[in-house]
Amino acid sequence: MKGISHFVIGVGAASCFPAAVAAGADGNPLYFILGGVFGLLPDTLDFKFWKFFYKTDITVTPDPHDVDVKMIAEAVALAVNTAHETRDPVTIKLNTIQLGADRWRRYSVIFDIPGRRVIARSGPIVDTGGKPIPGMPREEIREAVMPLACDIRMQYFATTDVDIFDGPVFRMDPLDDGRVSPDFIPWHRDWTHSLVFALLFGLAGALVWNATAGAIIFAAYAAHILADQLGYMGSNLFAPFTKRRTGGLRLTRAMWPFPNFLCVWISCVIVFWNLHHAMPGAVEPLNPVRVLALWIGIPSLVFVYLQRRANFCE
Repeated sequence: MKGISHFVIGVGAASCFPAAVAAGADGNPLYFILGGVFGLLPDTLDFKFWKFFYKTDITVTPDPHDVDVKMIAEAVALAVNTAHETRDPVTIKLNTIQLGADRWRRYSVIFDIPGRRVIARSGPIVDTGGKPIPGMPREEIREAVMPLACDIRMQYFATTDVDIFDGPVFRMDPLDDGRVSPDFIPWHRDWTHSLVFALLFGLAGALVWNATAGAIIFAAYAAHILADQLGYMGSNLFAPFTKRRTGGLRLTRAMWPFPNFLCVWISCVIVFWNLHHAMPGAVEPLNPVRVLALWIGIPSLVFVYLQRRANFCE
């Protein structure tokens, strides 16, 4: 999910606590601020802090004037095969190719699981939005293939496009069954996305403020983690007691707009429900069946339809 979605989910989690609503009505926004901040915190820790301390073993920097796809395929295969042979994880960074202020050369890395090989393929020149730039001279697509010494287990997508901003990192993680798992951007959704750390943050919040604050911090942080489990990558839910991510439900992707809209919409409905419920008894109560059917059910169907249509058009 995007940052705004996690922020609103955190605020929605805070609104589920009557003490937070009562404090807000008295002019104290602390609990809602804590919900929003800790709803954002897991990704903030990853992208603003942890990624800069994550070390890699192999770095691939293609020549912007002559992309050597064979070198890319050999480097990825080397990382997989070394992890398989040594039984130790090997991390590899695939740098992007920037040609100008708004111009990037795309290339792709593909794990062919049935063929037990890795494929590197050159791509078009794209803008910062990832769209091919019209009118650019077309180059012949080049491809290189390297065999792998073991089978691969993919928990994420088998094809990774490397194009804009910072390039991806893979950690080739040897498994007990002899396979190797290419973990995509392993610094993301590791210990920062653990329910254990959510509990620790909640306990710290209770010590600094009070039990309500601690419970809201835990709820907002945990809601972030559980929302991410709707996607493909998953999270290391019980770090430091576990070392690998638990795979997601594969229902959505973080960059898809309409699932993000739906999360924001449902969170806003939850906030409205909780605020309305906290008002004096003279206010007519809301019908929960009507709210679920009209306010959540129908918008959910609309957003799902729009996202499927968008995916089909791509």
